[in-house]
Amino acid sequence: MRGFLNFLFFSSAKIIRRQHLGFKDECAVVGVYGHPTASYLAAVCLFALQHRGQEAAGIMAGLRLHKRRGLVRDIFNKRSLNKLPGNNAIGHTRYSTAGGKGLKNAQPFMAESKFGRIGLAHNGNLTNTAKLKQQLERKGVRFESSSDSEVLLQLIVASESSSLSEAVKAALKKAEGAFSVVVLSPEGIIAARDPHGFRPLVMGETPSTGDRPCVIFASETCAFGPVQASFIGEVGPGEMVQITRQGIKRQTYASAPESYCIFEHVYFSRPDACLDGKSEDARRYEMGRRLAEERPVKADVVIPIPDSGKPAALGFATRSGIPYRMGLVRNHYIGRTFIEPSQAERDNGVKLKLNPVRDLIEGRHVVLVDDSLVRGTTIRKIIRMVRAAGAKSVHVRIACPPTVSPCFYGVDTPTKAQLIAANHSVEEIRRFVEADSLAYLSLPALKTACGKTRGYCTACFTGKYPTPVGHLINLP
Repeated sequence: MRGFLNFLFFSSAKIIRRQHLGFKDECAVVGVYGHPTASYLAAVCLFALQHRGQEAAGIMAGLRLHKRRGLVRDIFNKRSLNKLPGNNAIGHTRYSTAGGKGLKNAQPFMAESKFGRIGLAHNGNLTNTAKLKQQLERKGVRFESSSDSEVLLQLIVASESSSLSEAVKAALKKAEGAFSVVVLSPEGIIAARDPHGFRPLVMGETPSTGDRPCVIFASETCAFGPVQASFIGEVGPGEMVQITRQGIKRQTYASAPESYCIFEHVYFSRPDACLDGKSEDARRYEMGRRLAEERPVKADVVIPIPDSGKPAALGFATRSGIPYRMGLVRNHYIGRTFIEPSQAERDNGVKLKLNPVRDLIEGRHVVLVDDSLVRGTTIRKIIRMVRAAGAKSVHVRIACPPTVSPCFYGVDTPTKAQLIAANHSVEEIRRFVEADSLAYLSLPALKTACGKTRGYCTACFTGKYPTPVGHLINLP
């Protein structure tokens, strides 16, 4: 009992320690150009993108920067935003991938340069950070953080180019890996994506507040609705967009085969985010439909593992004809991160977060549908919970292929040794999670469900990386 009470105390106190139980969210970037209260718009956009990172958030407007650890709603209020005046702003909400936790690694990063004070916010992960950092340190550059994003900023600052746009372009050409960035300067805002287009970056505009509409950059289109912005289009892979008083200048600085992260569609993007004219909810529903076609099962009820499994479970139920019911209820007041000092208290955490609806489960053959299965430890606890609620059998269906390789492009995944599918067969995993059957969606079906309008990075499912990452494979 004491351990359980300690669990509740530490959870409510928000003492955080990340556990590698599955995929962790990435980061989000925002850029606002040409609005009299740019920092307010940036804060609203970051709130809509909070799902991409909950460790820290920050906004830079004009020459000022405010960033803290915690959630957007706890960091920004009328008082703090009034201290960030200006017509242009950039923002960031973070979950750590490269670099450790702590305020020193929170973004945006800011630095003095020959172009004036500039700031940078970055979503993604550079794969040649160590090499670039050594080169800069030999030139006398001192770093305040362990983040690859600061390395990217210092590349711009150290550039010998005569204009900021050329300095940014030169820095991006040296960088390898994934980066969707927004750069703020006295001139305006520059937004860019890496040549492979791993991470998303979209453009929108609000109704005119002056001579021209306000332009907004964001990691997902779901940031546009709360600020009444309309979607313009994507910043393309290898494209750099510069907005100043002279207008908008777009240019392609590099090219490579497109490798958009397919896991954005599977899990990361918010269900109401839209890309290629299709919502992520619609894609996930289609994943579930195709999963039912590929991996049918006789059962009485389809139950999603909330919340990420809901669209795929509905698609599975619709295609299979098996009734869809919310047999697991999620407690939304349990945070996404909390102290779990012992195995017993980790088990209690699952019980606090999910509660079975017994009269929907008892005496029935159940299909549990989820978006992914990474380590298998959490779903095993859920299966035991469903059996304890009286299920006759429990069948698991996963709306993506087995995850066999870690990501080096901005997603914090477990190491290969911790990925259950990298080390065990589907049958071995089934036995471990204690399911009556287990099946995954095939990669061809996943691609079809996502849409064949672009090239995808599927390294987490195939181990085939679009860029050289051999030097990172065995790092802890």
